[in-house]
Amino acid sequence: MKRSWHLVLASALVAGAAVTPVVAVGSAVAADGDITSAVLANRDVVLTGDAVVRVPQGTHTYTGVISGEGALRVSGTGTLVLAKDSTFTLPHSRQHQRVQIPGGNHPYVVVGSPDEPAVTVDAGATLQYGTGGTTGLIGSFPYNTPGYQQNQDNIRVDGTLRLSLTRLFNLGVISGSGLVTQPRNMWGTLQICGTNPFSGIFDNGTGVNFASTTCVADLPNARSVVNRGSWIIDTPLNHTVVQRQNFYSHEYGNDVNVHSRPGSKVILTGVYSWSDSGDGAAPSLSDPGLNWRPVAHKLNKRGTNIEGADVQWGDGTTHRIFMPGTAQTVYINLHARRQRSRLTFDYNGPVTLGAPIGGGMYHDTLSAPGAGDIVIAGTSGNDVTFAAAQYYDGSTTIDRSATLHLGSGTAGGDGSLHTDGALDKVIDNGSLVLRNTRTPISLPAVTGAGSVTQSGAAATTVTSAAYTGATTVAKGSLIVSGTSLRTSDAVALTGPSAVLDLSKARDTTLRRLQVVKGAKILLSRNSPALTVGSTTARVSGTGLAIGGARFSVSRAGAHTVLTALTSTTAARPSSPATGPAPSPARTGRSATPLGASTATMADTGSNSGALWTVTGLAGVVLAGAAGFVVVRSRSRQRTAPRHSR
Repeated sequence: MKRSWHLVLASALVAGAAVTPVVAVGSAVAADGDITSAVLANRDVVLTGDAVVRVPQGTHTYTGVISGEGALRVSGTGTLVLAKDSTFTLPHSRQHQRVQIPGGNHPYVVVGSPDEPAVTVDAGATLQYGTGGTTGLIGSFPYNTPGYQQNQDNIRVDGTLRLSLTRLFNLGVISGSGLVTQPRNMWGTLQICGTNPFSGIFDNGTGVNFASTTCVADLPNARSVVNRGSWIIDTPLNHTVVQRQNFYSHEYGNDVNVHSRPGSKVILTGVYSWSDSGDGAAPSLSDPGLNWRPVAHKLNKRGTNIEGADVQWGDGTTHRIFMPGTAQTVYINLHARRQRSRLTFDYNGPVTLGAPIGGGMYHDTLSAPGAGDIVIAGTSGNDVTFAAAQYYDGSTTIDRSATLHLGSGTAGGDGSLHTDGALDKVIDNGSLVLRNTRTPISLPAVTGAGSVTQSGAAATTVTSAAYTGATTVAKGSLIVSGTSLRTSDAVALTGPSAVLDLSKARDTTLRRLQVVKGAKILLSRNSPALTVGSTTARVSGTGLAIGGARFSVSRAGAHTVLTALTSTTAARPSSPATGPAPSPARTGRSATPLGASTATMADTGSNSGALWTVTGLAGVVLAGAAGFVVVRSRSRQRTAPRHSR
């Protein structure tokens, strides 16, 4: 051969590797095997087989181009920076990857039978795509995919892949166990599509798209996402995208932004936490309580913007909430784009939302009400506490077997729902528990077959009640104003400090009533009357006997006050009652009717056709034709007769 045409480059060998001839063709080098010398000399390389670059310690910028057919392995201890795009592919004999584009007028990309990696970054080595501009990517793009270019050159990262590009780009199918990282303020966007078996960590410095309107995505094995920018999730039409990773915040104000198309859903099963230790390759939080406490410079502030999407936190297999924190450490916004947003809580145990859900922009959560609806999914054990004043204009649905607490029951943990919006309402088919300690609240309209329990020291006002489940007042005051409890299956006052205020109710009709000693019922002073079942008692004098319950009667301001002097025994029907009954797991109480605790109670109601078993000397059922009411003007005790059915 002529040396003027074919030049043999005898390069120094790294780690005792055998000499591999590298042949220059024109200005390019045709080679396989070890191409370290050609790359370090900034020569263009045409691959004729699999090649390796053994990067010595330090940073080395390659201004050449690698083309041809073969695979590239980057090993060593240094950093190789690619300044220009390289276009090599696997040989045709090793290509079996299929890319399909179904969907008709709403096309999306499906990648099947992926090829082996065309690029491999070994542990200890760093490969950097780009120098802060638009070039420096390894890839081939033969598929004509909509919305983005699917990369044919798949990559395995066991070391570090640094993405210093300012364009939208795809890496193909990502595998390996290393680190994929993007510098902060690098305004390029990695587009992740398809199923990627990568088991390492993504460090997002500025922007990553996970799935899109034209592709689904999955990272079933990735350890976590370090988020220092915006992680953006979207879906094609009628698809569900699941993101399983924990997110770690490393910079002030980073966020997870979620979009979805009609018929689609995004499920987030991890936790979005702050990381105060470890680098991008090993994020961690020294104390989980730091998610809930402000730190210097607001470094643990993070948020999520739900942009007209259907989003679900949890998949029913965990009870670690996605956004742990308060208004000082997290923000949550619901916006209406193509559609209103929807956020579902699906956990198998208790979780607490300590921040308001609003509709402002980024940190300014409360500048506008949220435009979306909330669902507490009917997974067994799903017990969600709102420990902050919520600010979304929409419905709150509690599915059967689920519980929503307003208020944590501890100081500083009071919660509430928005009541000023046109769409505010509660659809309660599970259990709604009200337990604020200091802040009185009002509820939006409540419907459904579920139960309502007042168990906090602060009062709750109900202004529209059409639910059919049980009503329990264990502690504090439940104020019925402008509506009534006539649709509620039964009312129970289970604690001596319980107050049922009917003084401003539309009417004072109760289907059934159970009380304990010391509990109070407030009626209007002007026309005090109480109806239980089909029996109405007009209150006068200083005492009232209703069934097995005896009340003292007093007046205070505009109120007539009935104070229970005796506890009464709960009656239980011999056949199952209709409608959902709160389970012990949801109420936190033993399986006694309506949560009766240490005292015994009598049930008074209108189920005249049912057979009742009554226990205890004071146990009486009062309703229908068998009802017996005594209005007394003297304090001498009278014993009510016993009734049976």
